[in-house]
Amino acid sequence: MGALDFPHTQNSQLAGERVFDGRVRAELMEGLQSTLSLSLLAVPGQRHSFTLATVRALELATQAIDSAPAWDTAAGSEPIDYLVMRSEHKDYFSMGGDLEHFRHCIRASDRDSLMRYSMRCLDLMYGWATRWNGRMTTVALVQGRALGGGFETALSADFLIAEEQSTFSFPEILFGLFPCTGGMGLLARRVGVHQAERMMTNGRIYGAAELHDLGVVDELCPRGTGLGAVHKFIKKHARHGSARLAIQRSRYRLAPLDYADLRAVVDDWVDAAMSMKQSDLAIMEQLLRMQQAGESAPASVSRSDLVGHDCTQ
Repeated sequence: MGALDFPHTQNSQLAGERVFDGRVRAELMEGLQSTLSLSLLAVPGQRHSFTLATVRALELATQAIDSAPAWDTAAGSEPIDYLVMRSEHKDYFSMGGDLEHFRHCIRASDRDSLMRYSMRCLDLMYGWATRWNGRMTTVALVQGRALGGGFETALSADFLIAEEQSTFSFPEILFGLFPCTGGMGLLARRVGVHQAERMMTNGRIYGAAELHDLGVVDELCPRGTGLGAVHKFIKKHARHGSARLAIQRSRYRLAPLDYADLRAVVDDWVDAAMSMKQSDLAIMEQLLRMQQAGESAPASVSRSDLVGHDCTQ
């Protein structure tokens, strides 16, 4: 059975390339056998975050990978043993959740829409972290900033490779919220529950080198060498691929993600969002304006850094 076509998908069979809704590209990686690259595209004039359109594109891409054991090209079918998640934005892996959609739902008291969005994000994250464990190895390549849901996405991969200039943070605590799509469980797998809680609540921005020392980042590489590091990692991993895949499955049996627990976190998150204080909503809107202006929060993030911040300067 070959790879399947889906609505809103553009194909280039020669390269084995598919673009989903103009926001996500899936293609075989040059120079690597059995390796599929899944790239978040930089769309001009749009924030590099998990908007409703981007979530839809990721769902389509995930369905395409799920529905076929091989990836079709003009030259034949290629089995998928490795999946590399990356971004084509020059500064961001991902800004995370759609703050504009959050604001709209909260202002309109539209709890149902916020819940639907959050559950779609949770289902994507849970799927990436669990569904392919017995079939392939996933690698996240971060070459810029990974914020909130972007950080969670990177953590959902089996291995995380980061260029040295990359930064990671959970900014949600600044406006009275918290990661809702698996951040605690995914991070606790790597650093333990207490350290994960500290990292989710201290508002800090972490550099790639520090997270490498903590064991969150598996491989650290110089700026501009991320793709080369991925190639090197996969070629080394594939030498004993069957044994490594078995060890990978064992790792997740020892540290499983419980969907019911994750769903309970989403329920708590939506309740917290719908009861946000006006002061917290103002902070979230400041962060949204910074996203829209292409800015990042200071290296040491606090509410005082954001209150009164003028993004037009």
